[in-house]
Amino acid sequence: DEAFRDGRVTTRFIDDNPALLSFPRPRDRASRLLRYIAEVTVNGHPEVAGRPTPPAHAQTPRPPRRSGAGSGGGSGAGAGSGAGGARSDGAKALLDAQGPEAVAEWMRGETRVLVTDTTMRDAHQSLLATRMRTHDMCRIADAYAHHLPGLFSLECWGGATFDVAMRFLGESPWERLRELRRRVPNILLQMLVRASNAVGYTNYPDNVVRGFIARAAGSGIDLFRIFDPLNWVENMRVSIDAVRETGKLCEAAICYTADLHDPDRPRYDLDYYLAMARELRDAGTHILGIKDMGGLLKPAAAHELVTALRRETGLPVHFHTHDTSGVAAASVLAAVDAGVDAVDLAMDSLSGFTSQPCLGSVVEALRRRPRDTGLDPARIREFSDYWEAVRAQYAAFETDMRAPASEVYLHEMPGGQFTNLREQARALGLAERWHEVASAYAEVNRMFGDIIKVTPTSKVVGDLALVMVSGGLTRADVEDPDREIAFPESVIGLFRGELGRMPGGFPEVLSRKILKGEQPIEGRPGAALPPADLEAARASAEAATGWTLSDEELHSYLLYPKVFTDYAAHRTRYGPVSVLPTEVYFYGLPPGRETSIELDRGLTLVIHCLAIGETDEEGNVRVFFELNGQPRSVKIENRKAGTTVARRPKADPANACHVSAPMPGVVASVAVSEGRPVVAGDLLMTIEAMKMETALHAERDGSVAALHVAPGQSVDAKDLLLEYAAA
Repeated sequence: DEAFRDGRVTTRFIDDNPALLSFPRPRDRASRLLRYIAEVTVNGHPEVAGRPTPPAHAQTPRPPRRSGAGSGGGSGAGAGSGAGGARSDGAKALLDAQGPEAVAEWMRGETRVLVTDTTMRDAHQSLLATRMRTHDMCRIADAYAHHLPGLFSLECWGGATFDVAMRFLGESPWERLRELRRRVPNILLQMLVRASNAVGYTNYPDNVVRGFIARAAGSGIDLFRIFDPLNWVENMRVSIDAVRETGKLCEAAICYTADLHDPDRPRYDLDYYLAMARELRDAGTHILGIKDMGGLLKPAAAHELVTALRRETGLPVHFHTHDTSGVAAASVLAAVDAGVDAVDLAMDSLSGFTSQPCLGSVVEALRRRPRDTGLDPARIREFSDYWEAVRAQYAAFETDMRAPASEVYLHEMPGGQFTNLREQARALGLAERWHEVASAYAEVNRMFGDIIKVTPTSKVVGDLALVMVSGGLTRADVEDPDREIAFPESVIGLFRGELGRMPGGFPEVLSRKILKGEQPIEGRPGAALPPADLEAARASAEAATGWTLSDEELHSYLLYPKVFTDYAAHRTRYGPVSVLPTEVYFYGLPPGRETSIELDRGLTLVIHCLAIGETDEEGNVRVFFELNGQPRSVKIENRKAGTTVARRPKADPANACHVSAPMPGVVASVAVSEGRPVVAGDLLMTIEAMKMETALHAERDGSVAALHVAPGQSVDAKDLLLEYAAA
């Protein structure tokens, strides 16, 4: 207090300044983290239960040292140095100094191939079910700034990483972005935006999309890759305009599907892609992206498409693909020969299969050639060693692919969806029937009229494929107008037009069955949505969480209300779990083990687990710790003690009064009660399973005789949910 420091006080100083006694509320992060560690140590983490564990003597991830000058330069675009002495002579410096148009012009004139590293976003989304944690990214982020400033960009945010961070990892995606921005001031940070879906699975009001993009730019994103799941440019314009308003780089992407040279699929020929490219150029994109999410773009087609796009538009072209088939590196090199300006690659140890092609190998293939990337292969191997050790800690989420799969040309599944869909299949008890799921996925695509499959449309295809395999349904069953099917809500939304317009429309017979006479949306879905009331949303979120929300948190709530409130409850109870080492986060801290946690710069917690006590009569157990040399203990419920599994009766398929669960999941809501009359088409209940929601509707008029489930309860496929009264 200035008056106190100057000695201008009397005995009434405290009385006259009551604010002196308003102390900030302790954050008590250490106690909450101890509670989390105790919880996981005793009860385990549900995400890794029953899954493979890391090797017993796994190597500790160690980022490359910062000794010596940074390497990986190539020709530059600007000058200077970033924070902490990191070089700053690339696209980031040029963007900040001269703007996005200057970066686009520089890209077209650059001889070397520019490289985007996808390890922190699409690579782990594709191989590890999006489960990589902020802790592992931030430990190596400084090394990127110092040793690989010659990278064009780091793809590190957006897509599925946004909701998964909150939903499954208890982390704030915004904190991840801000921390990466702080540590990497000199390389472009890149994100993936689903146009009017933002980073969600449905359309949002225009003001929500614009606000989200503005907030992302303000928190650290430099380059926004924007795509529409149906390649409808009209649905991309709000996002394109919003990015341009921020002064950041706009990369509007064309989603590639089918086969450019397949005469049996003429919808997706070269003229189709060139027409879209012209629309994107006229809409104001700075960079033209090719988003080959399924890894379907074969080398000859890649050469032809890149050549035509560069000639037709005059824009720099950025090529993204996946290596599911095993030939994606050949497609990248063919695109390089055709003059592509930038390519997406992943660090060696997180490349291949459903991820991107191997960064180190492509760098070596182009080394000492006219389009040499300028990146140092020795440095890349150091980074790959770190990511290899990190990957071992995520053994529970590993893809079980053991070889490339030409099957991708059958199902055309996006690489980023592959492991996530397998996770869903595993959760639904379909792990051993994966090839049936893949075949059903291809069948659904044909039923839908051959659509572009990328989030969120790919999720819709996957949802119905899982329902079909889980319920033993064939294509004939689904298309039969006289057979009632509990379609997932995502399928109904797609056919209703909530994700945009399908070129040529959906098959009429299936559309009538799914929509039950409802007319689909005309025009752009976002245009029909009223602007979100931001202040009302803020008040609702703050009431639900007890927090005072930042603008970042408000946009998390606007996009994912339930996911955000669940995350807030987790954060309130357990604190900032993102600071925990990954092994401790997933597996706890056994007695006798010690760990160090950097809570803030200069603030480290040293935690030693001493012992776990006996379970008392109430089912609680006490875990004893030493925290920075001081004894602490935490009492938690031991949920493993005396647990029993209740089994529900199965529905009798021959009994017309029985309503069964179409898949395993959790009952999200129940809209009826015993004794209540229902009319055919009335909502009975909804079931959620791994981001998929299915609504069950009454197949006939009648009344509810018995209700066997309640909201929050788990069910298995074919469990008896409800009984009608006998006619």
